[in-house]
Amino acid sequence: MKKVILSAMMLIGLAFTAQAQDISKNALGLRLGDNDGFGGEISYQRGLSKNNRLELDLGFRNSNNVDAFKLTGIYQWVWNIDGGFNWYAGVGGGLGSWSYDYRANGTQFKDNGTFVFVAGDLGIEYNFKEVPIQLSLDIRPELYFNSDNYRDDNFGPDLALGIRYKF
Repeated sequence: MKKVILSAMMLIGLAFTAQAQDISKNALGLRLGDNDGFGGEISYQRGLSKNNRLELDLGFRNSNNVDAFKLTGIYQWVWNIDGGFNWYAGVGGGLGSWSYDYRANGTQFKDNGTFVFVAGDLGIEYNFKEVPIQLSLDIRPELYFNSDNYRDDNFGPDLALGIRYKF
């Protein structure tokens, strides 16, 4: 049992002492997720230090029956795996607004509202050295408040692919 605890502590220590690669000061691009919510988001990352950054994402949906937007802010910690590969974890939250209006069998269904949420973020990314491009894959579980009706058509834990231009 002592060996298991010692091994776990050493592994955690190694993770927190690993040198982070310098992350870009700014990155702008798209975060493309599944389409059970917003699907795509405009994504901006701002480097705050050698291994911390802020990510802001704006999602919007404009379809025949549903109009919505969602603004997300995530504070992320970034650790280098090897070369251009990094992994990251973060916490944050956001807010949004939605409305739907559709007809079925002669009956009109109409509703709208706002919501707030907290979110976590866990992902992996690759930063190309030859070109200023970053590719990422992450999962972002979200916990919504004050919008039970809209949460029924939830955004879920969002799995997304990101592509950003670093500048």
